[in-house]
Amino acid sequence: MMHLDNPKTVAVALTGASGMPYGLRLVECLLAAGCRVWLLYSQVAQVVARQEMDLSLPARPAEVESLLAGRFSAREGQLRVFGREEWFAPPASGSNPPDAMVVCPCSMGSLASIAAGLASNLIERAADVAIKEGRKLIIVPRETPFSVLHLENMLRLARMGVVILPANPGFYHHPRRVEDLVDFVVARILDQLAVPHELMPRWGEGTEGES
Repeated sequence: MMHLDNPKTVAVALTGASGMPYGLRLVECLLAAGCRVWLLYSQVAQVVARQEMDLSLPARPAEVESLLAGRFSAREGQLRVFGREEWFAPPASGSNPPDAMVVCPCSMGSLASIAAGLASNLIERAADVAIKEGRKLIIVPRETPFSVLHLENMLRLARMGVVILPANPGFYHHPRRVEDLVDFVVARILDQLAVPHELMPRWGEGTEGES
């Protein structure tokens, strides 16, 4: 676990793609690892959370912060939630960027906006800041099949150094529950962030098969 006197700060953005269990499990694991989490969420993400998880995310960021802090046993000040138009939030400026940012799940609309540098809301602006400041940005697209336009946008971002990490779980760890598939993807994200975890055995440690 990280030393809480100097925790890593990770911005997590939830957008309107299917795959909300990935994003919320990521938040839970980051908090459990001692990271500070800045959470951003789109309006469509509220719809997806309700549909996929029967979870009602309030429109007011303060209420979401209270809800999730209790749900995930966050320490005081460890989780902060910001509104879509909260332009004075820390991740909106290169003077106070997070150590890393993850857009999970990432809709194709958000992907396109980030690739084009539109920065028309806080999620897009925070991603733009991460790119320009050279901070790690991880995009977790959840769409199938990918069109040529989707692939071109991903290639454009990859050439900027953005990590494209599709929500494609493996099966060599012999998953028995849906939660095991979610944890597989979240484990890969945590590895990219260099955040320790014990979500599943690592390759060669008690598993057989191919990645």
